[in-house]
Amino acid sequence: MWDYPRPAIAEPTDRHIRILHKGIELVDSRSAWRTLETSHPPTYYIPQGDIAMEHLEPNSRRSMCEWKGQARYFDIVIDGSRIEAGAWCYPDPTPSFQGIKDHLAFYPDPLDKCLVDGEVITPQPGQFYGGWISHHEAGPFKGGPGSRFW
Repeated sequence: MWDYPRPAIAEPTDRHIRILHKGIELVDSRSAWRTLETSHPPTYYIPQGDIAMEHLEPNSRRSMCEWKGQARYFDIVIDGSRIEAGAWCYPDPTPSFQGIKDHLAFYPDPLDKCLVDGEVITPQPGQFYGGWISHHEAGPFKGGPGSRFW
């Protein structure tokens, strides 16, 4: 992860991304983009056509990323259960990140199961980060033990 680029980049990936929560397949995609940034495992951005959007409701939360621009958030709502601001997107990203325009990323920690190519991932440590750790990544990661950002 410390070899990943700075500034961050976005690139398409053909990895199979799935999210299962409360018995619902929330995401099934082979058309995701991933962002790569020094000290972070990848964050996957999913096209809305590969998301069960009926389970997402806009949230008023906003944040700013120095690389990607302003993020908008969504609550994940399934069977009366709500994960506040559990997903986010960049409706008007900076020029270098146009590939993730209107794609959504998900915090993996509160979800039942997030998979990359069939492998259940480990969420990036820290409540702020949305990285997905699979066997493809090696730490330490920003926000985790051994990180100077712990």
